[in-house]
Amino acid sequence: MAVKSKSVTNKKLDKVMKDFRLFSKNFIKIVDNDGETVPFILNPEQEQFINEMGKYNVVLKGRQIGLSSLCLNLMIFNAVTRPNTNYLILTHHNKISKDLFKRLKFSYKNLPHDKYPDLFPKVEMDNREEFILSNGSKIVIGTANGEDVISGATWDIIQLSEMAKYPNSEVMEEILSTSIPGLRKSKDAKILIESTALGYSFYTDIFMKAWRGNSTFTPFFFSWLAEGYHKQFKNSFDEAETYYKLHNKGKRLSYDDLEHDERILRDKYKATFRQLMFRRYYIETNSLEKFMREFPTTPDEAFAESNNAVFDTKKILERLQNVIPPLETKEIYEELPEVLKPYINKNLFIYHLPKKGTKMYSGVDVASGTGGENDNSTMAIYNADGQQMASFFANDVPVYKFAEIVNSLGRFFNYAFICVERNSYGLPLLEKLRKEYGYLNLLKQKIFDQKGKKKLQLGFMTTTTTKPIIINDLKENFELGMINIECVETLEEMKIYQEVKGKMGNKKGANLHDDLVIATAMMCQAMKQTKYYVDI
Repeated sequence: MAVKSKSVTNKKLDKVMKDFRLFSKNFIKIVDNDGETVPFILNPEQEQFINEMGKYNVVLKGRQIGLSSLCLNLMIFNAVTRPNTNYLILTHHNKISKDLFKRLKFSYKNLPHDKYPDLFPKVEMDNREEFILSNGSKIVIGTANGEDVISGATWDIIQLSEMAKYPNSEVMEEILSTSIPGLRKSKDAKILIESTALGYSFYTDIFMKAWRGNSTFTPFFFSWLAEGYHKQFKNSFDEAETYYKLHNKGKRLSYDDLEHDERILRDKYKATFRQLMFRRYYIETNSLEKFMREFPTTPDEAFAESNNAVFDTKKILERLQNVIPPLETKEIYEELPEVLKPYINKNLFIYHLPKKGTKMYSGVDVASGTGGENDNSTMAIYNADGQQMASFFANDVPVYKFAEIVNSLGRFFNYAFICVERNSYGLPLLEKLRKEYGYLNLLKQKIFDQKGKKKLQLGFMTTTTTKPIIINDLKENFELGMINIECVETLEEMKIYQEVKGKMGNKKGANLHDDLVIATAMMCQAMKQTKYYVDI
């Protein structure tokens, strides 16, 4: 009988050592919010991450959802059960690195070594940077602004923790570009990027591209309404509810007490009244902007920046939730001129095909077309009702080629009335459109010559006087619902379009552009003139 029991025990033990969930529940201990040492039982969001993660993973999360703990203990499990493997944790600050390493070592120390003396590998080296086990596995920790710890080793898991807080976008990009070739060439090797939001950065690009389905990274978003918060934030929720009752004659929050944005959270996102009381409590002690960053409801909300923003961020976020996808290549490929086919759903995105006899309006912003991190050449096309029909953007198309694209798109969309920004690159494009392609439906701007005579010139010249006017026209058209923007990239540019010390433009940084904003503003000027120089 005793032998049978031992056999069953050994079989169970073998199963535990092969399953991270069972290993966590039976062997790993963590300290909870009450300071108690408890088994590490995965919450629903941690379970989802383990079930769905791929080779490259990027996580946007609210505070304290438990992803850092999950990653640490996943490394412990793998290091203990898989000999000669390597794991790297990179944080934004030396103090955070020390704290994470302390938590990792706590988990290892609290494994049941006494009960199973031969089950776990022993510690060979334990210092501030390395934790090496007798089975040849090691866990290394470093900081994003420290020396390079990635190169020179092959890693099974690389955790880039709180990437949004790394020194700058250039550092983020360099670390990631070093991490990918440093990953072991095995099916189990993984990169785990996890962070709360902090403004717009390279991390934002990585996450949003993955979230929109345009990346090899698997995206995960865990909002403040995630199930795991019910247990994790129980004390905070209790405190917020007590505070609310204290200031509302002992009554609990009800639907009739909700403000407009709270009703949206309740109706659309199924927020509980306890969560909404916590939200109010947090906002009273901090701010709405900080709450949205630390406890976002949607990814777009997490990255929103209201400081100096020209356009209404809330309206942009709402529009981002409701844009339609561009038409699939197979739906429009045969309809398009040959010159446009190479760009479809790469640089050219069409949301609606033109209807016969409908007037179209377009704006164009021209750049050098020399690639790299330089500006995009852009074109925005709308119908007379203000519905966006198409969007084009590329930074590696030379001006002469872009002129051909503008001509083809304009003619395809019912010989659209086009407003071209009259800058150093816009002038040669206008010349090619008019003289080489014979494009007649172009906006002309009234100016005075040196003799005081009024004349018309092709294109629209932006100056310190005219730029605020065209941006204000775009702002009014968008915020009053007179145009319906479908292009996600345009909306993303609008989110970071700012006015600082009287100057308007995009928030400066690598790959941060405002060219689609300018193209859309040009389109508004074309629509404002309500002219058409050709019959359709």
